[in-house]
Amino acid sequence: MATTLLHADLPGLNLIHRGKVRDVFDLGDGHLLMVATDRLSAFDVVLPDPIPGKGEMLCQISNFWFGKTAHIIANHLTGIDVASVLPAGVDPALYARRAVVTRKLTPVPVECIARGYIIGSGWKDYQRTGAVGGITLPQGLQQAQELPEPIFTPSTKAAVGTHDENIDFATAAHLIGREQAEAVRDATLAIYRFARDHAAQRGIILADTKFEFGTDDDGRLHVMDEMLTPDSSRYWPADQYAIGTSPPSYDKQFVRDYLETLDWNKTAPGPKLPAEVIARTRAKYAEALERLAGIRFA
Repeated sequence: MATTLLHADLPGLNLIHRGKVRDVFDLGDGHLLMVATDRLSAFDVVLPDPIPGKGEMLCQISNFWFGKTAHIIANHLTGIDVASVLPAGVDPALYARRAVVTRKLTPVPVECIARGYIIGSGWKDYQRTGAVGGITLPQGLQQAQELPEPIFTPSTKAAVGTHDENIDFATAAHLIGREQAEAVRDATLAIYRFARDHAAQRGIILADTKFEFGTDDDGRLHVMDEMLTPDSSRYWPADQYAIGTSPPSYDKQFVRDYLETLDWNKTAPGPKLPAEVIARTRAKYAEALERLAGIRFA
């Protein structure tokens, strides 16, 4: 049965980060415990209502992709049993499918975004400037159109409650060094192409996605955090795709659409969600998990 968790409460473990979705604990031995909660954010505001089981689904789809792409790049997973690091008295069933023990890495301080289609903030930038992330694109593209080749468009990593800022490759190279910028660009595009082709075989378009990377003590690059989830990626059902529109997606679009009908200024605190919106959002995450990874969620 699916579990519901709004905040990870693990007495005795050192909580070092509580993000929009993930709670991260330092285990003190070069490892972290990363817990995917059922929190949901929209417009960079964490909403008061959880999506039951969402964290389990996010964790399972990330783990699937980490395994499928290990031949492309190393990842942060250790394989250490989560139950072995939980404090006494904590029910392991609550964390078994939503938590992982990871290597403690030094984060690369940019978001690494691959775009294969022109949509979202990229579409807005293109309409304004004809370019995305400093990359000039062909004239006359329509919303949601596939690009001639996938592009790498990094952004800054913003704190909770603030917005990421799109930057060009030169700015990223200035921030993290050219060698590392080239390494994360090449890894981002290689993973995107692999995942795009896998998804296409299952009737799903991977329009864009973002990754986070970190380095170990030897400077070796790893992909980390989450990977190719509906929270970090824009997935479209291929049979509902049409150029010139914003196609339906396997994510929290039901929530965004509902929030747009409210008189809400998109600042905290966020409004409560109706049961129907929660249920439909949960169903979309479950459908993505099953179609992409073959995992049926109870």
